[in-house]
Amino acid sequence: MRIDKFLANMNYGSRNDVKKMLKKGLVKVNDQSVKNGKTHVDVEQDVITVGGEVVEYVKYIYLMLNKPDGVISATEDGRHETVIDLLNLEDAAFEPFPVGRLDKDTEGLLLITNDGRLAHELLSPKKHVQKVYFAVIDGEVTQDDQIAFRKGVTLEDGYETKPADLKILKSGATSEIELTITEGKFHQVKRMFEAVGKKVTYLKRIEMGALKLDPELNLGEYRALTEDELLSIGAVSSHEE
Repeated sequence: MRIDKFLANMNYGSRNDVKKMLKKGLVKVNDQSVKNGKTHVDVEQDVITVGGEVVEYVKYIYLMLNKPDGVISATEDGRHETVIDLLNLEDAAFEPFPVGRLDKDTEGLLLITNDGRLAHELLSPKKHVQKVYFAVIDGEVTQDDQIAFRKGVTLEDGYETKPADLKILKSGATSEIELTITEGKFHQVKRMFEAVGKKVTYLKRIEMGALKLDPELNLGEYRALTEDELLSIGAVSSHEE
């Protein structure tokens, strides 16, 4: 990797900032001064210092985002704001992507990372990773709905969903529920309720596997995962060689 790109990725400033540091002779690779930003370095083997301070190499980032309504789960889009647009430049420099997707009008927990192997593990249908949603429903959710969801419901295209756990928090003309599913078909939660004659008016994901949405995160805010959270989803052990 080029030394200027590496230092920019490691939050040492913009490419211009890094260029100035290089010109001043502040950057060394294995105790040798480097002034050319195009110089290639082995980021895992070389000892790189800036002003005598060793640069700690970070390969992967893992971010928990509380996705707001109106933002799409994509890395780029010509018309709409994406979840990557919500990140600081220093985090976006790692070229992360959302793990799975939430509908444009769905809020809540979204994991953003540049770790493709972990993303595959979490999204693989064979892993049966649970996802928990809180929803407001137009209509009375009943025990009959719970039974139907537990068996699996047939969507409008003929697909029969896997068993899901429906918890009724409040029942009435407007109901509040928590739904746990282990798959992620397009608009699945909304389509499941349409299959029993009801409409989702608000949807928020609150859990994905072992991750739970941090209640301290406001809509649009994000933070790095803690060490415990990393361990819980296998993000650390998956890279032990």
